[in-house]
Amino acid sequence: MISVIIPTYKNKWSLIHNLKNNLPYLEDVDIIVVNDNPKINLEKDLGPFKNVSLINNSVNKGFGESVNAGVARAKNRYIMLLNDDVVLLSKNYQSAINNFHSNPSLFAIGFAQKEKDGTIVGKNVFFWKRGLFFHKKSSNLHAGENGWAEGGACIIDKVKFEELGGFDSAYSPFYWEDIDLSYIAKKNKYQVIFDPHIVVEHHHESTIGKYFSRDFVKTIAFRNQFLFMWKNSTLREKLIHFLLLPFNVCYYLFKGEFAFVKGFFQAIKKFR
Repeated sequence: MISVIIPTYKNKWSLIHNLKNNLPYLEDVDIIVVNDNPKINLEKDLGPFKNVSLINNSVNKGFGESVNAGVARAKNRYIMLLNDDVVLLSKNYQSAINNFHSNPSLFAIGFAQKEKDGTIVGKNVFFWKRGLFFHKKSSNLHAGENGWAEGGACIIDKVKFEELGGFDSAYSPFYWEDIDLSYIAKKNKYQVIFDPHIVVEHHHESTIGKYFSRDFVKTIAFRNQFLFMWKNSTLREKLIHFLLLPFNVCYYLFKGEFAFVKGFFQAIKKFR
């Protein structure tokens, strides 16, 4: 019923270590690892794992396209997306299947994720402010509607995922592709929910922070925020966005966030 997709980039130790931990909870589950680092080969490392298959990207494609490649190969209806730094604590993710069976409109279920300091995240709020779309952690962890399903720890209906076109490669290498797809799913009358009973350990940005500079990460985040805005906003929202853009530029420059301006110009180059 479930195929697991694990995209990985320069994080071999974490991938192998967590696979060893997670496999007892993934018996008889189809597992697909997508290696997004063409400079290394993981075949020997993954050889001992019986139910794991490997996709080697010929070039670095980023998170979204790596997941898309895994989904295309997946044999089962439901896709569990796991980052290579996610640790399963039980088989309670299996309860999600009942939700999909009872709710034909369900697109995705996000998991509760325990951070290094013990805090729980995974339920999010998406909102419009000052001519831009923003997101933040929810103030509660109750079951129910979620701002989006985080791509590192969730289960998605493959049929709906492919119907909506999968993750948009414009957001490569990372950030906002999962927000974008959940937003589109909701516009198509599908539901995205949070289940606090499915708990995993996930120390966010352990890979991104290791291999990318803080300035690069911020610039990409702002760039993709602009791309999302220009792709998904209504005409009225676009008008407000551009009217308030000078104010927002001044606001972020005053805060010392020069990545906002760099992200804007990178988004102009990439937008199509």
